[in-house]
Amino acid sequence: MSSENIREIVKEKYGDAAKRVSSGKGSACCGTSPASAINGCDPITSNLYAAGEAASVPESAMQASLGCGNPTLLAKLQPGETVLDLGSGGGIDVLLSARRVGPTGKAFGLDMTDEMLALADENKRKSGLTNIEFLKGEIENIPLPEHSVDVIVSNCVINLSGDKDRVLREAFRVLKPGGRFAISDVVVLGEVPQEIHRSMELWVGCVAGALTDAEYRQKLNAAGFESVDIETTRVYSLDDAREFLSAAGIDVKAIASQVEGKFISAFIRAQKS
Repeated sequence: MSSENIREIVKEKYGDAAKRVSSGKGSACCGTSPASAINGCDPITSNLYAAGEAASVPESAMQASLGCGNPTLLAKLQPGETVLDLGSGGGIDVLLSARRVGPTGKAFGLDMTDEMLALADENKRKSGLTNIEFLKGEIENIPLPEHSVDVIVSNCVINLSGDKDRVLREAFRVLKPGGRFAISDVVVLGEVPQEIHRSMELWVGCVAGALTDAEYRQKLNAAGFESVDIETTRVYSLDDAREFLSAAGIDVKAIASQVEGKFISAFIRAQKS
């Protein structure tokens, strides 16, 4: 599948998710299994934010969250820093970042989906925060000058790109010297049979192209980053994807040993010297 086709699929999916939230029909969800549709969310996107964080942002920002981690917390943002969220969606991580960097800091959100940008701007209005700016664009072509950002965060978005090398090069370009790359993403530990990999990706990453941990390290180093660290934050069990895999006609028992514990959410850190 070409990068352009992947981009259009992702844009359609996330546009639909934003419309669902904006129309009051409930939360957007990452999983596509029957359980996700019935219960309103799934093991990927659930229980990522503390109660205090959830209470500090508009409800629609929480409902539109399609992430797999909490990068703004793990990034240890400091007052006065400039933060960029790649694939900011409904804006939850931008809102949380803006509070952490304070009025002397700045939080940018970048998204390509008009519906998500409209929802994010409305959430910004509801929050009353003034140190936020949402930008329309693609994470492969960041509309900011080089050396303009202290920290890049992202929440389960880079795995959706058809050109991850370009995303990482762009991230490196806009970071200031000494800048930090601190994202959450879905990662594969080791090798998984391709048929299973594709099926699991559809569930785990919402049209995902998850990299292995070794591939992520290699691509970050190739883009110029140093001090790469991948920390597991959640391991997805076979039970998490059982309904989806069964619906896809896959014998779950037969593939258990090849898949169990292989798909994770991870906090991925790197540094620009």
